[in-house]
Order: sequence, then C-alpha cells, then structure tokens
Amino acid sequence: MTDKSSDAFRTISEVSAALDVPPHVLRFWETKFTSLRPLKRSGGRRYYRPDDVAVLTRIRDLLYKDGFTIKGAQRFLKSKQALAPTGVVADLTTGGDASDLAAIQAILDSARKRLASVKSQLHP
Repeated sequence: MTDKSSDAFRTISEVSAALDVPPHVLRFWETKFTSLRPLKRSGGRRYYRPDDVAVLTRIRDLLYKDGFTIKGAQRFLKSKQALAPTGVVADLTTGGDASDLAAIQAILDSARKRLASVKSQLHP
C-alpha cells in the first residue's frame, strides 16, 4: 500500500490497488458480506479500517485462490465468525494455525477429487 501507518484508514483506490481488485468489486462485496462495513464519510467516500482490509484479503483469497462461490465464502466466513471470540477479526483472516490449515486443505482436496470423480461419471 502506501507509506501510511499500519493502522491508518485506506481509501477504496488504495485497497483496490493493494489487492489487485477493481473498486466496483469491493463495493459489490460490501453488499454480499455483512462483516464488511467500511466507514463512509459525507459524499459516500469509503475508508477501510485495517480489519476491513484483512477481511477483504480473506474474501479475495477464498473467491479467487480457493475457488469458493460467493455463497460458499459467506458460509465459510459465518462459520469462522461463529467459532471466533467476539471482535477477533485477525483469526478470520489467518484461518488458524498451520495444523488447522493443513487439515482443512486436506479435506477440501479430498472433496474436490470426489466432486471431479462424480462429474466425470455424469459427463463422460
């Protein structure tokens, strides 16, 4: 991002550039993910807190890297929020410790393989 402090608020263009996601996509995600609530000043200008940027990064990774749909990412984040203590956004973005991530990755890989197998049986 810029040379701002790590806890400084960011504009939509700064976040857009840092995450390599167009601003209209960030605005769309705000409508789909209730955990995203950037501060809006007069004129509707958005300011993202560090926690908002962390959630946006997690959403981007879920959608673009992990192949989640919007609904799947919503469910995943809601289940993570239900398990997390109140007000702890950092846990949502890190996904837990390495052993948790490895276990989740193994489950997802297994499910992906089973789905591919079913798909090949349905559409030979």
